[in-house]
Amino acid sequence: MLLPLRAFLGGTFLYAGLSKLFDTHYLDDASPLGVQAQMVNAAASSPIGPLVSLAADQATAAGLAIAFGEVAAGLATLLGLFTRLAALGGVLLSLGFFLTVSWTTWPYYLGADIVFAVAWTPLLIAGDAGVLSLTAWLRRKVRHGLGLPTHPTPEEREAVQEDVERRTVLRGGLIAGAVTAAGVTAGSALALARRPASSSAAPVSRGPVIAAVDDVAVGSSKSFTTPDGTPAYLLRPAPDTFLAFNATCRHQGCPVSYVGPGFRCPCHGATYDEHGQVTGGPAPAPLVKIPVAVVEGQVVLAEPAG
Repeated sequence: MLLPLRAFLGGTFLYAGLSKLFDTHYLDDASPLGVQAQMVNAAASSPIGPLVSLAADQATAAGLAIAFGEVAAGLATLLGLFTRLAALGGVLLSLGFFLTVSWTTWPYYLGADIVFAVAWTPLLIAGDAGVLSLTAWLRRKVRHGLGLPTHPTPEEREAVQEDVERRTVLRGGLIAGAVTAAGVTAGSALALARRPASSSAAPVSRGPVIAAVDDVAVGSSKSFTTPDGTPAYLLRPAPDTFLAFNATCRHQGCPVSYVGPGFRCPCHGATYDEHGQVTGGPAPAPLVKIPVAVVEGQVVLAEPAG
């Protein structure tokens, strides 16, 4: 009965952890989508704000711990390796997300993290019941190695139970340790290799063209994509004013839409005005502004000179 829940939670947490490790923005301290920016934004409204701020000061270590925690909980749940312990990790991670990134979501049932925290509790209480379980398989191998009968009497079971469990835990721990060491080594190298190098401040120069000035009417907008693939919007609120914003909602990263004269997030209803400021919903911070300039009749990205 718990297999569908096991498959969903295990697969989801494994995917969540891997997606963080493969995300080039995740460990980028300068990115509004990075883990440090998310922690700083969440700390302002979180009931555990001081702890979140402390973690933000060590964003790389904290970010890797979160990602590897999700991978470990997901993989162990799928394999049936110390399932109750994996479920405990899932509960703690989900509660942490609820108390930070989802704390300002209203109504509360729109936030997924509180649902995940509760969904882990059946596995925390019942474990995997020995079904498709690596721990159960190890336990059988230990019993076979000790020459114990397949169906022992209660007296036989009681006499050797402690030894069987000790050996099972040791073998399971060795497997988990080996997988963890390999995963941490490979994952850390991957995540840090994909982490963008920080750059110092530099003079602003002309960047890629977004649009011709005459192609953007006053009071209208134009969607575009930045060179790194980020969706964005260019606005012209006044004849001589052009503004550009990252189109990523600061709540949970959904793409916002321009609805004139501002923006709206379709996921949880956050709204922003034409200057990117929050006007409603659960967003904890304004949209990220993208610097632009007008050069020879064209609106261009203003980028550091290299």
